[in-house]
Amino acid sequence: MQQLQTVDADTLLYKPIEKPSFVVDGLIPTGLSLFCGSQKIGKSWLMLKLCLCVSQGIPLWDMQTLEGDVLYLCLEDTFCRIQDRLFRLTDEASGRLHFAVASSKLSDGLIVQLEDYLKAYPDSRLVVINTLQKIRTASKDNAYANDYGDISLLKDFADRHFLSVVVVHHIRKQNDSDVFNKVSGTTGLTGSADATFVLEKESRASDTAKLFVTGRDTPYQELTLRFRDCSWELVKRQTQEQLAAAEIPPVLFRVVSFMQGRQVWSGTATELLEVMGKSGELSTVITKWLNEYRGRSKSRNRGASLERNPGVTIEIQQSDSSTGMSDTIDGTCDIGMASRELKDSEIEKGLTATIIAMDGITVIVNNDCPINNFTICILFPCFCPYQQVTRESFSYSVFIA
Repeated sequence: MQQLQTVDADTLLYKPIEKPSFVVDGLIPTGLSLFCGSQKIGKSWLMLKLCLCVSQGIPLWDMQTLEGDVLYLCLEDTFCRIQDRLFRLTDEASGRLHFAVASSKLSDGLIVQLEDYLKAYPDSRLVVINTLQKIRTASKDNAYANDYGDISLLKDFADRHFLSVVVVHHIRKQNDSDVFNKVSGTTGLTGSADATFVLEKESRASDTAKLFVTGRDTPYQELTLRFRDCSWELVKRQTQEQLAAAEIPPVLFRVVSFMQGRQVWSGTATELLEVMGKSGELSTVITKWLNEYRGRSKSRNRGASLERNPGVTIEIQQSDSSTGMSDTIDGTCDIGMASRELKDSEIEKGLTATIIAMDGITVIVNNDCPINNFTICILFPCFCPYQQVTRESFSYSVFIA
């Protein structure tokens, strides 16, 4: 029996390891991906577009691709139908894109066929199998084990050759709040895949669909696509952070803006809405929203500033109050940090103050200090430059850092 190959945490922490690569940058990783959607929704059109882009090394929408040979197993199509789709999608096609309309089953030698293909085309980057059911054999074994086993065979092949294998599959008709639960079969399919894609329309007649993406190395994201002239085009791409921020009611950002420069505001929900110029109809829910999103609205406001001002660099340098004032006056910086009030002389030079936080001072006393009756009245003169420290304040020599 082969022994377990282990690596200790210290070695792993400092050992250079190649990061997972992507055939489509940030979207389709190397490994095994499931691409799922209902029947006749347009999966084959999108897969053909993907294959064309990778074989030519051109971007898929706004995402770069890793150029290489591509194998597309169109197991539900004919060469005539594939040709017709190529006529509609492109005027030029690469000789690096290869099609097959028949193959063996997973249990009857498909992996061997794929291995032979790679010997002929060793620079392959992508294999698309359309569809999963065409390469499976009916089994009475445990459904989960069967699903996991089939996908694991393909994943092992993809991992060994550092390429991407995309398997097209279907979804159930039943509704579910989680689109990934709609994937036909057991969770053994999605559990063993490196990434899962679900393409879904709101209605069959709609030309717009959502592509939901999740994976081990692929961050969760949602892409809005529109089907025009037999091609899926990207309308909008949203990350998980952007989606979470979009859930925050816009009125809460008005509250954040309203409170800038204010330490405290007191009043009813209706009064708050009135001073912000908003409708009183929200008074019944704004208190709930403030409590529910109190942490997220702050982080969203910070993120929104960066999103709405691309290319703007904000540099924060630590300094004392006097440096912050003088650097702002002479133009070295735009915003100076200070932990005291402005002097009249600084106000006369054009400085204005905006309170962003209240800081505190903690006094740490050495264990060997002989004084055991420190009070605020004793300490205040030590830290305030406007107060004189008299000999009567202390009966011992005290060093303050």
